[in-house]
Amino acid sequence: MRILITSSLYPTPGAPKVIGGAEIFVRRIAEGLLKSGDTVEVVRAASLPEQPMETSGGIDVYSAPVRNIYRPFTGQRSAPARGLWHAMEDWSRSADLVASRIKAFRPDVLHSNNLSGLTTAVWKVAAELGVPVLHTLHDYYLTCPRCSRFSDGKTCEHTCMSCTLLTINRRKATRYLRGVVGVSQRILDIHLQTGLFADTELRRVIAHASTMPVSAPAKGPAGPPLTFGFIGRLTEEKGIYNLVKAFADLPRDRVRLVIAGVASAEIQHELRAMAPKAHIEFLGFVEPEQFYRQIDVVVIPPIWEEPGPLVVADAQAARKPFLGTRFGGIPEAVKRGAVGWLTAPDPKSLADSILRIIANPQELAEMFEKLASKNDHRTFADVIDEYRDAFALLSRHPQ
Repeated sequence: MRILITSSLYPTPGAPKVIGGAEIFVRRIAEGLLKSGDTVEVVRAASLPEQPMETSGGIDVYSAPVRNIYRPFTGQRSAPARGLWHAMEDWSRSADLVASRIKAFRPDVLHSNNLSGLTTAVWKVAAELGVPVLHTLHDYYLTCPRCSRFSDGKTCEHTCMSCTLLTINRRKATRYLRGVVGVSQRILDIHLQTGLFADTELRRVIAHASTMPVSAPAKGPAGPPLTFGFIGRLTEEKGIYNLVKAFADLPRDRVRLVIAGVASAEIQHELRAMAPKAHIEFLGFVEPEQFYRQIDVVVIPPIWEEPGPLVVADAQAARKPFLGTRFGGIPEAVKRGAVGWLTAPDPKSLADSILRIIANPQELAEMFEKLASKNDHRTFADVIDEYRDAFALLSRHPQ
């Protein structure tokens, strides 16, 4: 098949920026499809003026100009500037580069991912040119300008009036979709509850899988201290503040916290001030394999509806149990057989759960035994197969 993929970000040597798991996923699936024998092109939002085409991993990557007052993911902006940006984004009707690539590349399907900077105009031009569109939900862009449904320190249970007004045309544009995929049932359900995708032909959940090689079975922790680890963006909704606060009163000789992720000196100082007596180490940006070698238990503490964290899949491939909060796709992963515990997201609940883990070494040992005997790991090849099946279905049945 010939597949045109769109994504706000797509890391390449010339534009390596990575914000979260979505762009990592998109690169993985593009390269996986190529290895499966498909022909793939990518269009991303330009991060530089006059950004040329770049070939990376055997895939041609084009950069579409962003028709707005600034390019996305280029730093903090004032509230009025953000409001204007989202208003212009919602009313965008142009996707000239996508249209030209469809005419030249002649794809069987367009697979869209995160849309900031590209807008839902990519759906419209594809549909008008007769190309079926499948969209993967990695965030809440269609119902929330922040893409997170998170405000004032908590997840949003309803769509507020400002979000409704700033996304009205995004929601209307879903009529151009032939298929939608949620990276978890939870993210798909939230969109369905808002009235989206009622008439979309294909609706599926395709959960993440790790591209890390499955580690050899581990015997279990060598501590004390027991090492808990956090990997990801150090932002409020990811739960890092609650996690560090939880360590404030935990025994330093029994537990330590390893944090992997980009952290400025200012952020490190802020976090250390929340738990001055805690044993905390900052690794900075490291490859996942390096992180997992240093920890015993992964902590996944989001306080928003995390769509489908890649860290869950990576933890299982590394044969490390996790402590996760009951948000987004995390409880689903446990139901599917992921090995870990669930807890509430507040600092006290996190601290109590960690204390129970260190007080029950036999239970922890049983977790490691489950991971050691687990041989039914979902692989990224399974993810590729499921997407190829969806693409084939849409391309075989023109509307």
